[in-house]
Amino acid sequence: MKKLILVFAAIMLMMTGCGTTEKQKSSDQPKTEETKKEQVTVQITKDNGKEKVTEKKVDIAEETTVMDVMKDNFEIETQFDDSFISSIEGIAGNEQDKTSWFFSVNGEEAMKGAKEITLKPGDTVEFDFHKYE
Repeated sequence: MKKLILVFAAIMLMMTGCGTTEKQKSSDQPKTEETKKEQVTVQITKDNGKEKVTEKKVDIAEETTVMDVMKDNFEIETQFDDSFISSIEGIAGNEQDKTSWFFSVNGEEAMKGAKEITLKPGDTVEFDFHKYE
């Protein structure tokens, strides 16, 4: 009878140890929300969206502006004290052809400069190169 009790006690201890190990493993795994990166989508097109130049999903931090994203992820040139993007990926506007870059955030035309618009996770930034009148 003593042997049966000892065997039973040993089995119980082993089962308790297994349960503890499982809890440690599951708590060591990162939660999906913690590993989810904060991103925005940037689309670069020409001729009112007719020609796609590139599209990227870009990681952002708090207080990231459109200009920050563009400088960090694309080849750009700026004018007017770094407040106007004049060239993206080697495509530059000019007065003779009356072409320039225009941008919107979440489908709304930008009413401020790229340095003044702060992005939020999930935003979509669209730059389009086309003629102006």
